[in-house]
Amino acid sequence: MFNDIGKFVVIAALVAVVIGLLLMASDKTGTWEGLNWFGNLPFDFRIEKENFRLYFPMGSSIVLSILLSIIFYLFNKFFR
Repeated sequence: MFNDIGKFVVIAALVAVVIGLLLMASDKTGTWEGLNWFGNLPFDFRIEKENFRLYFPMGSSIVLSILLSIIFYLFNKFFR
């Protein structure tokens, strides 16, 4: 039982370190230029009118969903 918990903690820490390194690398100038593509993908709908603004990030949601599906699939395959 504790062996599985230990594996989970190690993997979670490694994921946190990788995400932290990516965020640090993208924040070189303090403007998040490295992640500028996220939120500006095709199918990210942006409607701006005089008194109305709508932003629906469908393309970014699809990319995020695919990445999370791959991560959870690999986690389930190797830690079952």
